[in-house]
Amino acid sequence: MKAHYLEISAEVSYWEDANVNGVDDIHGTLIPLREGNLWAPIIRLSDGVILNWPHGISAEIDFKVRDAGEYWLLDEDKKRIAKWSGSYVPDVLLDHSNSAFDDYITLSIDTTGTIENWCEPVIPIRDPGAPDPKIRWVSI
Repeated sequence: MKAHYLEISAEVSYWEDANVNGVDDIHGTLIPLREGNLWAPIIRLSDGVILNWPHGISAEIDFKVRDAGEYWLLDEDKKRIAKWSGSYVPDVLLDHSNSAFDDYITLSIDTTGTIENWCEPVIPIRDPGAPDPKIRWVSI
């Protein structure tokens, strides 16, 4: 089973911690893919492209999420195949500052919707009954 996409449903604490096209998003109204209190993008894992990202919009995101997010891996048909079982943000994928201690989604997104410095990840997925707590992606 291979993951092709990452689906995010993250409750953001401070929307103003984004800069969109060079403007601080003070009210959280500029950032694409906001759904109410959630930031809900889908990222193609092979190249870091955010699906449905509006062309011409760039963003610097430093969203504090902590334990208020859910994350799923999707197959090539965008069906959920695994869920993140960790308490915080899966930082290997979503904290490109490498310094936010699992609390933040920190990404730079260019005008094509591509996450800067993205590398296609190798993501191990474990069966629900498997006793390996180091593997946080659990098949569903």
